[in-house]
Amino acid sequence: MADLGCSTGTNSLELVLEVIEIVNTACQKLNCRAPEFEVFLNDLPSNDFNTVFTSLPKFYKKLEDERGTELGQCFVYGTPGSFYGRLFPSKFVHFVHSLYSLHWLSRIPRELASDNGEALNKGNICIAQTSPLAVWKAYYKLFESDFMLFLRSRSKEIIFEGRMVLTFIGSTKSNDPHYLMYIGNILNSMASEGLIKRPKLDMFNLPFYNSTVEEVRKLIEEEGSYTLHKLETFTLEWHIGCNSSNPNVCAKFLANSIKVVTEPMLAKEFGGAIMNELFLKFQELLVRIFAAGKTEFLNIVVSLIRKASNFNANA
Repeated sequence: MADLGCSTGTNSLELVLEVIEIVNTACQKLNCRAPEFEVFLNDLPSNDFNTVFTSLPKFYKKLEDERGTELGQCFVYGTPGSFYGRLFPSKFVHFVHSLYSLHWLSRIPRELASDNGEALNKGNICIAQTSPLAVWKAYYKLFESDFMLFLRSRSKEIIFEGRMVLTFIGSTKSNDPHYLMYIGNILNSMASEGLIKRPKLDMFNLPFYNSTVEEVRKLIEEEGSYTLHKLETFTLEWHIGCNSSNPNVCAKFLANSIKVVTEPMLAKEFGGAIMNELFLKFQELLVRIFAAGKTEFLNIVVSLIRKASNFNANA
C-alpha cells in the first residue's frame, strides 16, 4: 500500500494499523493466513522523513502488542517524490491512500499576472470571493491538469481491481472561507504597516485549490481508468483534533498546525523574521472566529476501483 502526502506526522502509521486490522479480520473470516505488508510513505524530497522513521519502533511494538504475532510482517519504506507523476513500477500497488494533500497543486498557476506583468489577484494569496474570473480559471486549469496526471500515474501503478481512497478539502464555490484567506488578510495588514513590501505581496499566491464535487467527478469520469465506488462529502470543524473546548487552546492548536504546512512557503517569500508575529496574529484572529462559530470546512472523499477495461493500454 502507498500513502501519498504522508508529511512528518504519525497519521500515516495509524492508517497502516487500520488497514492491517481490516485485512487481518478478513483473513480470519476466510480462514487464511494474513499476507505480508509493504508500506510506502510518500512526500516531497524536502519532507522530514526522519520524524516518521524514528516512530517506527513504537509502531512495530504497538502492532505486535495489539495484533499478536499471527500477522504477516510489515515493511515500511520512504518514497520521496511528487505524486504528480510516476512513483512506482507498473501494476505494483494494491491500495493507495491520500489525506489532505491533493488540494495542494504542483506549482503556482502562471496566468496570475496580466500581459504587462500586473498582479491579477491583488489583496489575496489564494482564490477568494474578490478574485477575478481569470484567477479562478487559472487555478482550475492547473488543478485539472494536476489531478488528471495524478489519476493517470496511479492507473499505471495500481493492480487490476486495486483501490484508491482520496480525501481533500473541497468547496461549494459559494461562501466557504478558508484559513488561507485570513492569513492573506493579516499579510495585507502587515503590508500596510510596512512590515512587508506591498508589491511582493500583490504578486504572491499559494498553490492551493479546493475543488467542488462536480469538478472531481467530471475529471474521474473523463480519465476513465476507475470505477467510482463512492464520492461523498462531510464537514468538520477547523480545530478537529484539538482535545479542548477552550477556544484559546484550539486556536493555538490550529495556528501551529497551519504553520507547519505554510511557514516554509511564506518565509521563503517574506522572510523568517515576521513568521512568529504573523502566526500569533493568526492565532488571535482564530479565537474571534471560533467565538463566532463559523469554522466548518467541506471535505471530499473519493473511493475508486481500478477498472479492467483499458488496463493493458495504460500499463
